[in-house]
Amino acid sequence: MTRPSWAPADVDLDRPSVARVYDYYLGGLHNFPADRAMAQEAIRMWPELPLMMQANRAFLRRAVRFAVQQGVTQFLDIGSGIPTAGNSHEVAQQADSSSRVVYVDVDPVAVAHSRAILADDAATVVVQADLRDPARILADESVRGLIDFDRPVAILLVAVLHFVADEDDPQAVIALLRDSVVPGSFLVISHASQEGQPVLADSHQRLYARTATPMTMRSPREILALFDGFDVVEPGVVPIQKWRPEGPSEVPGDAKRMVGFAGVGRRGSAR
Repeated sequence: MTRPSWAPADVDLDRPSVARVYDYYLGGLHNFPADRAMAQEAIRMWPELPLMMQANRAFLRRAVRFAVQQGVTQFLDIGSGIPTAGNSHEVAQQADSSSRVVYVDVDPVAVAHSRAILADDAATVVVQADLRDPARILADESVRGLIDFDRPVAILLVAVLHFVADEDDPQAVIALLRDSVVPGSFLVISHASQEGQPVLADSHQRLYARTATPMTMRSPREILALFDGFDVVEPGVVPIQKWRPEGPSEVPGDAKRMVGFAGVGRRGSAR
């Protein structure tokens, strides 16, 4: 295929990317034939996938608004993906115009698009980095230039931790992030799970093994354990669409095949 002008030269157009597959699920245009083919195969196996991704995006918006309501206006959005309508900075700035957002992603297409879209927004920064190297993210000069770590920060790990394998120790990654923020900070997580749909989940994980970032689904108990050092706020770790929904449209009538859990934790006084 002809390389689009917005695609960095070092991007492999023939290998699917989780960020671009996610973009396709959300109805975006920044994906390639390999991404669309993988997404369409996944949807044939699991028709609810686009609805699940939309529910996940709605959770992100609710969690950002919740954090702003609690007085937090600084956001570290890691694994942010390709910008779409209703992204973190839009939601946060609508709730409080002083909000600042750092976007972090490992995918060069996601980073290139984010930088182009946000070039004129001084309250945002875009960093290309891997969640599995949190020290690199926290030491980045542009991150330090925008975020005041002496004030509370909301760490957004939305639909990304299932791309961190057990051997990469996601709890250690989160612990380093946790210890970098002050009390009153928040941790926001949504995570894919095999709970209730083990056969579908297994086939989905095999499909994602084709990408550079295979998927590791976890149980609700394992997802809850990721909040170590945070006080989980009500209603706890629950199905994504049931975390403080703002209307009936955010809770599908039949959610039996909508698999994924979400929660928000607050950093307590002990550090």
